Amino acid sequence: MSIKVVNNFDELVSTPFANGINALCWQRNLPGDFNEVVALLNSTEEITTLDKSSLNTLTLSEAGKLARDTLIEDLQLLHDHGLSPTLDCIRDYPRDDDEILPTDVYSFHADSAQTVADTYLCTYAGAASEGIDNDSAIRKIDLPETRAALLKQFGGEDNDEFRAHLSELCYDLHYSPLLHAQPFSFGLGNLWRIALQHPGSPVPPCIHRAPETLPGQSPRLLLIS
Repeated sequence: MSIKVVNNFDELVSTPFANGINALCWQRNLPGDFNEVVALLNSTEEITTLDKSSLNTLTLSEAGKLARDTLIEDLQLLHDHGLSPTLDCIRDYPRDDDEILPTDVYSFHADSAQTVADTYLCTYAGAASEGIDNDSAIRKIDLPETRAALLKQFGGEDNDEFRAHLSELCYDLHYSPLLHAQPFSFGLGNLWRIALQHPGSPVPPCIHRAPETLPGQSPRLLLIS
């Protein structure tokens, strides 16, 4: 993962991925109390999706109102750029019970698309997303023991059909950190644009994951598109 810091939204959306740069970060120190927004939701759902209408129903302090204004502005920025952002309050993501190679978002992974596309994301409250350098990770399907177990489960040969099977189940998008790996936080308030795996991409995809949800930990407030 090679990161370039940009100064504003226009630079974030217009800077091309090239020369190994596969993550752009608009660093921001946002005003307001985003934890107040989360606390007032009173939802027991694993994931609660918010929009302008639901945000405006909240009775907030001045600090909470500043946070709400930022959330609405960020949603509008991405909408105006032709994207379809989602703002979620996340208590826990569903877990994948695959014993060989779980493919939930807690695993380091790359996003993928069939056409040119990027992922935008920002964590406002709770634990932030994490990234890892591409040269500090290996695809899990390239680990001999994991590949052998998947091949046994598949019940065939290690050929094009098997590789298509791995791709179909998204096994080829998940990574294991190497011993020297040093994952890092995306931080709170920063708006990121990260590279996906797609045909013709000039850079490798950005490897990232959702942080582990620990008991007693505050929910996350995440914008993603």
